[in-house]
Amino acid sequence: MNNSSPPFVHRKIPFALRFKHLLPRSLFGRTLLIIVVPTLITLSAATYVFFDRHWYTVTNRLSYAVAGDVAVIVDLMQSSQNSASVVAVKELARQKMDLTLSFSPGDVLSDISHETHNPYEHILWHALNDRLSYPFDIDMRHNQEIIVIRVGTPEGVYTVLSPERRIYTPTTEVFIAWMTGSSILLSAIALLFMRNQIRPIRRLAEAAEAIGKGREVPWFKLEGAAEVRQAAAALMVMRDRLKRQITQRTAMLAGVSHDLRTPLTRMRLQLAMMAASQDKQELLDDIAEMEVMLEAYLAFARGEEAEPAMVVDLKELLEEIITSVRRHNENIQLNVPQGAMLTLRRNAMKRCLSNLIGNALRYGKSAVVNIAVRDHAIDIVIDDDGPGIDPSKREEVFRPFTRLEQSRNSTTGGVGLGLTIARDIARFHGGDVILESSPLGGLRARIWLPV
Repeated sequence: MNNSSPPFVHRKIPFALRFKHLLPRSLFGRTLLIIVVPTLITLSAATYVFFDRHWYTVTNRLSYAVAGDVAVIVDLMQSSQNSASVVAVKELARQKMDLTLSFSPGDVLSDISHETHNPYEHILWHALNDRLSYPFDIDMRHNQEIIVIRVGTPEGVYTVLSPERRIYTPTTEVFIAWMTGSSILLSAIALLFMRNQIRPIRRLAEAAEAIGKGREVPWFKLEGAAEVRQAAAALMVMRDRLKRQITQRTAMLAGVSHDLRTPLTRMRLQLAMMAASQDKQELLDDIAEMEVMLEAYLAFARGEEAEPAMVVDLKELLEEIITSVRRHNENIQLNVPQGAMLTLRRNAMKRCLSNLIGNALRYGKSAVVNIAVRDHAIDIVIDDDGPGIDPSKREEVFRPFTRLEQSRNSTTGGVGLGLTIARDIARFHGGDVILESSPLGGLRARIWLPV
């Protein structure tokens, strides 16, 4: 029987997925990419077409014109019979062709080389090679504005000085400057416009995040495209509906609690007038349990009440909670760094932490509270050494009025709303409560809150 492990299979990442990771994450960055990339492609294509057609054609024609003039001047000098005609040819070349001609009788042209990386010199060499029947040499390094052409004949060497402007067209720089300048100008205008369009979207995202964290978000000016204005208006209407729904729910449960407390109070007064008995004590216990349940229901309804958000020192808040808890159980340890500040609803967060710390000490013998500061979030970790909760039921216990019958049964107290209230408060602040296995052997409750 072969027990060898299967060979490692290398899975290739699809190109589309790899390309997606290279894209900017922000809308402004992607918009910038959408604007810049087509502009660069258009500029590159236009530049290629320009150099392939216009620049090469114009430079080639100018070079052949210079080569033809040089060939004519050399032929005229070769056919001149006296010094007067030589002077006339030189003067003709200077005035009509803008060429300066000199002759060195008896000299020999040496070190002829036509290998060059200068495109102008390369084109001019081919033009002279077509027009001249004598060996020649080109020197464009002698002077930046002068081209030196030396032609070797049996009588000597003719040196022709031609201005560089005769084979050079300034339209190259003008074209590139115009294309680059216009592209930068158009891109700047487009980016300015897109920034003004993205600003309302960013404001909308910030408002949605603030509403998710339970902060007060006033009405703001609707700006941007019609779709952005519509989304912003819908968000603010949703905010008002949520506030109204929460207020109505709190008012309804508060009214129910008040209405039920009245008959419970009468029942308690009537029982107080009765003689002591086992039945009387059981009725008093039932009334006390009903009052606890009413308080829990009301606390659940007020989990998102309109409490103003403020900057809170988590170390100070946890020390206040643990000081109160230590009156009943001293086996709790707090490890909190200095400077853990968050903007949140203090009373609501105190209720959230009190529920979780209370659960840890109710079902375990000891508990440890730690805080970990991350880049964009703060983790509050509460570990206990109790019996814990089965992983398959850790999400179930967050449902309202849910109580586990084994390790955490109803005899230990509570109506099944503690964890529900804690998660509601954490999510109202933009975070969450997660249950995990604790290194102490029990349950770990992790609260993470965005910074």
